[in-house]
Amino acid sequence: MAAVASISTNPSSSSSLYNKFHPCSSSFFATKVAILSNTRESSSRYRSLIIQNGTATKQANTPAEVDWKIKRQLLLEKKVRSVDVKEALRLQSENKFVILDVRPEAEYKEAHPAGAINVQIYRLIKEWTAWDIARRAAFAFFGIFSGTEENPEFIQSVESKLSKDAKIIVACSAGGTMRPTQNLPEGQQSRSFIAAYLLVLNGYTNVFHLEGGLYKWFKEDLPTESEE
Repeated sequence: MAAVASISTNPSSSSSLYNKFHPCSSSFFATKVAILSNTRESSSRYRSLIIQNGTATKQANTPAEVDWKIKRQLLLEKKVRSVDVKEALRLQSENKFVILDVRPEAEYKEAHPAGAINVQIYRLIKEWTAWDIARRAAFAFFGIFSGTEENPEFIQSVESKLSKDAKIIVACSAGGTMRPTQNLPEGQQSRSFIAAYLLVLNGYTNVFHLEGGLYKWFKEDLPTESEE
Protein backbone atom coordinates (compact mmCIF):
# COMPACT_ATOMS: atom_id res chain seq x y z
CA MET A 1 0.00 0.00 0.00
CA ALA A 2 1.26 3.47 -0.83
CA ALA A 3 2.61 5.31 2.20
CA VAL A 4 1.25 8.82 2.66
CA ALA A 5 4.11 11.28 2.90
CA SER A 6 3.88 13.76 5.75
CA ILE A 7 2.79 17.19 4.64
CA SER A 8 5.53 19.23 6.22
CA THR A 9 5.92 22.97 6.46
CA ASN A 10 9.68 22.42 6.15
CA PRO A 11 10.50 24.29 2.93
CA SER A 12 13.39 21.96 2.15
CA SER A 13 11.11 18.91 1.80
CA SER A 14 8.56 20.49 -0.52
CA SER A 15 11.31 22.38 -2.29
CA SER A 16 13.09 19.16 -3.26
CA LEU A 17 9.96 17.83 -4.98
CA TYR A 18 9.26 21.21 -6.57
CA ASN A 19 12.79 21.51 -7.93
CA LYS A 20 12.80 17.94 -9.25
CA PHE A 21 9.63 18.35 -11.28
CA HIS A 22 9.94 22.06 -12.15
CA PRO A 23 10.10 22.55 -15.95
CA CYS A 24 13.49 24.19 -15.55
CA SER A 25 14.95 21.02 -13.98
CA SER A 26 17.26 18.63 -15.81
CA SER A 27 14.80 15.74 -15.44
CA PHE A 28 12.11 17.80 -17.09
CA PHE A 29 14.32 18.72 -20.01
CA ALA A 30 15.35 15.10 -20.43
CA THR A 31 11.69 14.16 -20.71
CA LYS A 32 11.06 16.92 -23.22
CA VAL A 33 14.00 15.77 -25.34
CA ALA A 34 12.68 12.21 -25.20
CA ILE A 35 9.25 13.25 -26.39
CA LEU A 36 10.52 15.49 -29.15
CA SER A 37 13.02 12.88 -30.31
CA ASN A 38 10.22 10.43 -31.07
CA THR A 39 9.41 12.35 -34.24
CA ARG A 40 10.92 10.31 -37.08
CA GLU A 41 11.67 13.31 -39.25
CA SER A 42 13.72 16.06 -37.70
CA SER A 43 11.74 19.28 -37.49
CA SER A 44 14.82 21.49 -37.49
CA ARG A 45 14.79 21.96 -41.22
CA TYR A 46 11.21 23.27 -41.00
CA ARG A 47 12.35 25.97 -38.61
CA SER A 48 15.17 27.30 -40.77
CA LEU A 49 14.96 30.84 -42.01
CA ILE A 50 14.88 31.41 -45.75
CA ILE A 51 16.22 34.65 -47.12
CA GLN A 52 13.88 35.82 -49.81
CA ASN A 53 14.31 39.26 -51.42
CA GLY A 54 16.51 40.32 -48.53
CA THR A 55 13.86 39.37 -45.92
CA ALA A 56 14.09 36.52 -43.41
CA THR A 57 10.91 34.44 -43.64
CA LYS A 58 9.97 31.60 -41.29
CA GLN A 59 8.96 28.31 -42.85
CA ALA A 60 5.52 26.79 -42.43
CA ASN A 61 4.56 25.06 -39.18
CA THR A 62 6.45 21.90 -38.29
CA PRO A 63 4.64 18.53 -38.29
CA ALA A 64 4.64 18.61 -34.48
CA GLU A 65 3.00 22.06 -34.45
CA VAL A 66 0.37 20.98 -36.95
CA ASP A 67 -0.34 17.87 -34.88
CA TRP A 68 -0.76 19.92 -31.69
CA LYS A 69 -3.10 22.34 -33.45
CA ILE A 70 -5.37 19.40 -34.39
CA LYS A 71 -5.29 18.03 -30.85
CA ARG A 72 -5.97 21.44 -29.31
CA GLN A 73 -8.98 21.98 -31.57
CA LEU A 74 -10.58 18.71 -30.46
CA LEU A 75 -9.86 19.46 -26.79
CA LEU A 76 -11.61 22.81 -27.17
CA GLU A 77 -14.55 21.23 -29.00
CA LYS A 78 -14.92 18.60 -26.24
CA LYS A 79 -14.74 21.37 -23.61
CA VAL A 80 -11.75 19.91 -21.80
CA ARG A 81 -11.20 22.44 -19.01
CA SER A 82 -8.05 23.18 -17.02
CA VAL A 83 -8.27 23.38 -13.22
CA ASP A 84 -5.62 24.62 -10.80
CA VAL A 85 -4.15 22.32 -8.18
CA LYS A 86 -6.32 23.48 -5.28
CA GLU A 87 -9.48 23.11 -7.34
CA ALA A 88 -8.26 19.65 -8.40
CA LEU A 89 -7.82 18.68 -4.74
CA ARG A 90 -11.33 19.90 -3.93
CA LEU A 91 -12.85 18.00 -6.87
CA GLN A 92 -10.98 14.88 -5.83
CA SER A 93 -12.13 15.18 -2.21
CA GLU A 94 -15.74 16.28 -2.74
CA ASN A 95 -16.79 15.11 -6.19
CA LYS A 96 -15.02 11.76 -6.63
CA PHE A 97 -12.68 12.97 -9.36
CA VAL A 98 -9.67 10.75 -10.10
CA ILE A 99 -6.24 12.22 -10.77
CA LEU A 100 -4.64 10.32 -13.65
CA ASP A 101 -0.86 10.73 -13.44
CA VAL A 102 0.57 10.04 -16.91
CA ARG A 103 4.25 10.44 -16.02
CA PRO A 104 6.67 7.48 -16.21
CA GLU A 105 6.08 4.87 -13.52
CA ALA A 106 9.37 5.63 -11.75
CA GLU A 107 8.41 9.29 -11.28
CA TYR A 108 4.95 8.29 -10.07
CA LYS A 109 6.41 5.92 -7.47
CA GLU A 110 8.76 8.57 -6.16
CA ALA A 111 5.97 11.08 -5.47
CA HIS A 112 2.39 11.64 -6.65
CA PRO A 113 -0.86 13.20 -5.45
CA ALA A 114 -2.54 11.11 -2.76
CA GLY A 115 -5.05 8.77 -4.37
CA ALA A 116 -3.80 9.29 -7.92
CA ILE A 117 -3.49 6.39 -10.35
CA ASN A 118 -0.75 5.98 -12.93
CA VAL A 119 -0.89 5.08 -16.60
CA GLN A 120 2.20 6.36 -18.40
CA ILE A 121 1.61 8.06 -21.73
CA TYR A 122 5.24 7.38 -22.72
CA ARG A 123 7.24 4.25 -21.89
CA LEU A 124 10.81 3.04 -22.32
CA ILE A 125 11.57 1.83 -25.83
CA LYS A 126 10.99 -1.94 -25.77
CA GLU A 127 11.58 -3.24 -29.27
CA TRP A 128 14.90 -3.92 -31.04
CA THR A 129 14.08 -3.21 -34.66
CA ALA A 130 16.60 -1.26 -36.75
CA TRP A 131 14.55 1.90 -36.16
CA ASP A 132 14.45 1.34 -32.39
CA ILE A 133 18.22 0.75 -32.30
CA ALA A 134 18.73 3.99 -34.21
CA ARG A 135 16.50 5.84 -31.73
CA ARG A 136 18.44 4.41 -28.78
CA ALA A 137 21.67 5.59 -30.40
CA ALA A 138 20.20 9.07 -30.90
CA PHE A 139 19.17 9.27 -27.24
CA ALA A 140 22.63 8.03 -26.17
CA PHE A 141 24.25 10.79 -28.23
CA PHE A 142 22.53 13.29 -25.92
CA GLY A 143 23.48 11.29 -22.84
CA ILE A 144 19.99 9.84 -22.42
CA PHE A 145 20.12 6.08 -21.98
CA SER A 146 16.44 5.55 -21.27
CA GLY A 147 14.72 6.63 -24.47
CA THR A 148 10.93 6.67 -24.54
CA GLU A 149 8.14 6.08 -27.01
CA GLU A 150 4.38 6.62 -26.92
CA ASN A 151 2.71 3.85 -24.93
CA PRO A 152 0.53 1.87 -27.39
CA GLU A 153 -1.35 0.31 -24.46
CA PHE A 154 -2.30 3.62 -22.85
CA ILE A 155 -6.04 3.53 -23.61
CA GLN A 156 -6.31 -0.18 -22.89
CA SER A 157 -4.66 0.36 -19.49
CA VAL A 158 -6.91 3.31 -18.64
CA GLU A 159 -10.01 1.32 -19.63
CA SER A 160 -8.98 -1.44 -17.23
CA LYS A 161 -9.04 1.07 -14.37
CA LEU A 162 -11.59 3.76 -15.24
CA SER A 163 -15.02 3.65 -16.87
CA LYS A 164 -15.88 5.96 -19.76
CA ASP A 165 -17.99 8.20 -17.50
CA ALA A 166 -15.31 8.53 -14.79
CA LYS A 167 -14.41 12.07 -13.75
CA ILE A 168 -10.73 12.39 -14.65
CA ILE A 169 -8.12 15.08 -14.07
CA VAL A 170 -5.10 14.34 -16.25
CA ALA A 171 -1.73 15.39 -14.81
CA CYS A 172 1.89 15.44 -15.94
CA SER A 173 4.98 17.31 -14.73
CA ALA A 174 4.56 20.69 -16.42
CA GLY A 175 0.90 20.84 -17.44
CA GLY A 176 1.11 22.91 -20.61
CA THR A 177 -1.63 25.34 -21.61
CA MET A 178 -4.21 25.90 -24.32
CA ARG A 179 -4.22 29.64 -23.69
CA PRO A 180 -2.64 31.53 -26.60
CA THR A 181 0.22 33.96 -26.07
CA GLN A 182 2.15 36.20 -28.42
CA ASN A 183 4.97 33.67 -28.72
CA LEU A 184 2.73 30.58 -28.53
CA PRO A 185 -0.50 31.35 -30.41
CA GLU A 186 -1.70 27.75 -29.95
CA GLY A 187 -0.60 27.43 -26.33
CA GLN A 188 1.92 24.80 -25.19
CA GLN A 189 1.51 21.06 -25.68
CA SER A 190 2.25 18.64 -22.82
CA ARG A 191 2.00 14.95 -21.99
CA SER A 192 -1.22 15.55 -20.08
CA PHE A 193 -2.82 17.22 -23.11
CA ILE A 194 -1.77 14.32 -25.35
CA ALA A 195 -3.36 11.92 -22.83
CA ALA A 196 -6.53 14.04 -22.58
CA TYR A 197 -6.79 14.06 -26.37
CA LEU A 198 -6.58 10.27 -26.53
CA LEU A 199 -9.17 9.93 -23.76
CA VAL A 200 -11.82 12.13 -25.42
CA LEU A 201 -11.01 10.55 -28.77
CA ASN A 202 -11.87 7.18 -27.24
CA GLY A 203 -15.16 8.12 -25.62
CA TYR A 204 -14.28 9.54 -22.20
CA THR A 205 -16.72 12.33 -21.44
CA ASN A 206 -15.52 13.97 -18.18
CA VAL A 207 -11.91 14.87 -18.83
CA PHE A 208 -10.16 17.77 -17.10
CA HIS A 209 -6.55 18.94 -17.20
CA LEU A 210 -4.26 19.91 -14.29
CA GLU A 211 -3.05 23.45 -14.87
CA GLY A 212 0.51 24.05 -13.74
CA GLY A 213 1.23 20.33 -13.62
CA LEU A 214 2.47 18.30 -10.68
CA TYR A 215 5.43 20.58 -9.98
CA LYS A 216 2.78 23.11 -8.93
CA TRP A 217 1.08 20.46 -6.77
CA PHE A 218 4.38 19.76 -4.99
CA LYS A 219 5.18 23.45 -4.71
CA GLU A 220 1.84 24.04 -2.93
CA ASP A 221 2.71 21.17 -0.58
CA LEU A 222 -0.59 19.37 -1.24
CA PRO A 223 -1.20 15.76 -0.07
CA THR A 224 1.43 13.51 -1.59
CA GLU A 225 2.17 9.79 -1.54
CA SER A 226 5.24 7.72 -2.30
CA GLU A 227 5.66 4.04 -3.14
CA GLU A 228 9.37 3.85 -2.43
